[in-house]
Amino acid sequence: MNYKETLYFVATCLTISLENKNRVAIEKQLKTTTIDWDAVVKISTEHFVFPALYCNLKRAGFLHYLPQDLVGYMEHITGLNRDRNQQIITQAKELNTLLLAHQITPIFLKGTANLLAGLYTDIAERMVGDIDFIFSKETYPKAIKVLRENGYLEVLETDYDFPEFKHYPRLKKEGAIAAVEIHKELLIEKFSDEFNYHFVAKDSQVLNGVSVL
Repeated sequence: MNYKETLYFVATCLTISLENKNRVAIEKQLKTTTIDWDAVVKISTEHFVFPALYCNLKRAGFLHYLPQDLVGYMEHITGLNRDRNQQIITQAKELNTLLLAHQITPIFLKGTANLLAGLYTDIAERMVGDIDFIFSKETYPKAIKVLRENGYLEVLETDYDFPEFKHYPRLKKEGAIAAVEIHKELLIEKFSDEFNYHFVAKDSQVLNGVSVL
């Protein structure tokens, strides 16, 4: 399997819970083709879908086609990611409660928003780095102040070139599982008048007291 074939295999595996024709095609490939599992692990890890790959293969009942040592490794990594995501959900809810208490309404974005919205059959499917949320320009400075007063300090990263126009430098609290990115914009400056906090706030959902996009 070359890179393109491996990438296509991984991508197709991610659809087998939804597309029966892809499920049939992948099972046939697993039965009749020698899969380069080292390449599959490498590419799925690079694209942050390794746990999702495992979850889809498990739901389809295809794990018996895989080497058992690989299945054990996938179970281990997916379990670690599930635990991490549960901690991220807890941390995000705590942040939401803290900010609402100061009359600041964050809108959670990206992976954290998807976890809070319950989009996944198994929360382990999504790999999340930071907790991203956006604030209005009016509450953005106050949000930074509140978080810093509650133990969130700048992460020192000399090699990290953050887009200052869009968000504040990453902050993290000692003992917390994830750093946070406090956004005041979603896009670069020339598009910010058309697509910003007030624009997306209209389409955000409030789920159990938490606003998500």
